[in-house]
Amino acid sequence: MVDTDFAWRLTQGLVRIDSSDPGAYEGEIERYIKVLVEAQLERLSHPVLHAVQVEELEVLTGRRNLMVTVPGLSDETRLVYICHMDTVTLGDGWDADITPLGAVVRDGKLYRRGACDMKSGLACCLSAFIMAARTLQTSGQTPKRSLKLICSMDEEDFMRGSEACIGSGWITSKDWVIDAEPTNGQIQMAHKGRTWYEIDVEGHTAHASTPWKGADAIAAMAEIISTLRQNILDAPSHPDMGISTVTFGQITGGYRPYVVPDHCKLWIDMRLVPPLSTTKTTEFVQSAIRLAEEKVNGVKASYTITGDRPPIEMNPDSPLLAELKKACHHVTGLQPEVSCFTGYTDTAVIAGQLHNRNCMSYGPGCLEAAHQPDEWVVIDDILRCEKVYHQLIASNIL
Repeated sequence: MVDTDFAWRLTQGLVRIDSSDPGAYEGEIERYIKVLVEAQLERLSHPVLHAVQVEELEVLTGRRNLMVTVPGLSDETRLVYICHMDTVTLGDGWDADITPLGAVVRDGKLYRRGACDMKSGLACCLSAFIMAARTLQTSGQTPKRSLKLICSMDEEDFMRGSEACIGSGWITSKDWVIDAEPTNGQIQMAHKGRTWYEIDVEGHTAHASTPWKGADAIAAMAEIISTLRQNILDAPSHPDMGISTVTFGQITGGYRPYVVPDHCKLWIDMRLVPPLSTTKTTEFVQSAIRLAEEKVNGVKASYTITGDRPPIEMNPDSPLLAELKKACHHVTGLQPEVSCFTGYTDTAVIAGQLHNRNCMSYGPGCLEAAHQPDEWVVIDDILRCEKVYHQLIASNIL
């Protein structure tokens, strides 16, 4: 029997803990979850539950992943729920009566940083995990397969938490892996690739009244930006993932308006769909640099690839997808839409690095509500996902 208030109450507790990244990070919330799980397990008596492992993995100083494992009869294909504990920065621009740490409830929605991405999903997975333990206590049975809950760090930045899970063997290519990212009622298992570049242009200064005596680094960067933007606009689209995109997210350079700038630095985020790849976009970058150096005399440019995540395509034959669709239909009476997740998630990292074709996202909220002031999640979404996660466990674990 699903405790329909547990995930909702737990969400309220989790969102009151600041785990912003950068900011407070995950230390406090990781300790909170560990204490909660251990307290719940101590109330139960069952040989399997006595064998439950609660493990921590310090990835960066003071920043840990947490994993809880219920061993099953088979360890061949484990069901893994992975949820990140960090949020984006608290930020500005919130309504006067809705603060980032306030946990305001209004018109069936919870407002708070992390409410949507993804503390409500984390609460649902914790709820399903704890209720599975209680069911085992009542039934006295051993789970058919092992069940894991992983709480990861650093998802909002470099995803070093999920990479550490892979490196430590916490997750394998054979596991069924679900993250609880906000998916607006859909199952999302395809991801655009994500490639990051840093480009540096060096020139030399001159007085703005005689710019020909200098080498304008910002003008050269403008040429690079224009060329790359057109390259991506001209790239082919993908039937599931749509179009590739480029964002020139951050730029620095120059001193004062009256000085020809001798330096400029640019940070680029590309979201790529097949057939476009990092290999091809690197050719774009190299060509754009050559063209800029020809057009702006005296400048020199260089680039660094700082992130390279491959695209993840749909796997309609995934057995986990089939089981998750059944669980959704059981709870809602509807067949869920299967689509592409526009961002990059922990499960995308796992799918890309391990070539695991049973990785997907399903969680409360919608991505449009995340990463902005007045972030919110619909309470009914929390209740729905809690039931779906529990049904998936009931059908495949218990």
